[in-house]
Amino acid sequence: MKVKEKRIVALVTGGSSGIGRASALAFAREGATVAIADVAIDTGEETARMIKQNGGQAMFVPCDVSKAVEVKAMIDKIVEVYGRLDWALNNAGIEGALLPIVDYPIEACSRLLSIDLMGVWLCMKYEIRKMLRQGGGVIVNMASAAGLVGVPGDSPYSAAKHGVIGMTKAVALEYAKSNIRVNAICPGSTKTQMSDRISAKDPVRQKEHLENTPLGRIGLPEEIASVVVWLCSDAASFVTGHALAVDGGLTAA
Repeated sequence: MKVKEKRIVALVTGGSSGIGRASALAFAREGATVAIADVAIDTGEETARMIKQNGGQAMFVPCDVSKAVEVKAMIDKIVEVYGRLDWALNNAGIEGALLPIVDYPIEACSRLLSIDLMGVWLCMKYEIRKMLRQGGGVIVNMASAAGLVGVPGDSPYSAAKHGVIGMTKAVALEYAKSNIRVNAICPGSTKTQMSDRISAKDPVRQKEHLENTPLGRIGLPEEIASVVVWLCSDAASFVTGHALAVDGGLTAA
């Protein structure tokens, strides 16, 4: 799956940790030049350093994906430095508060939707503008198993991830004839800082969630990253508009 026969420039938003970092490292191992974007500057720069220390090429770009001006500036910077943008993983996101809807703060709901849903929309808007000019590209949007089923007590997060899947399908149809593929990935519980925070908020629910996963364990960021790389590669050249569950069988029932 190596991409050394041509230069590939890949973007990972939310690349400072977890699935984002694992995906950035996986892209670099495949020979891609990687741009890492995040609001977490120290750990985002650390991801870029990790790639460089292993002989790869990488840069860090600070970006709040909920702000259109920052998203546009991020994409412009990547193209200014590297000349193109071939692959994009729109991964930046936050978790919800785990509260029933009547108790859920309106401000918290708005913030989550602005990052997890509107952030993906903004990234696609500016990524695709560049991809159209260069004749194609591949986008993977980070959804969730919570985008395939309802999650009680997490209505904004579940809504955002369902929305990401809907946007992915719509945009895939809009640009299929422009050589731009757009897919979504739907992880189940994965060993990240976010999942650790969720477990701390509601350990009983997290235990039940794990027990309901047919493979009987939590996923690893590297396992999700390997699927992201596959979706971007030519091995998945006939795949677009798809929401791929990588959840240990959780949503199969």
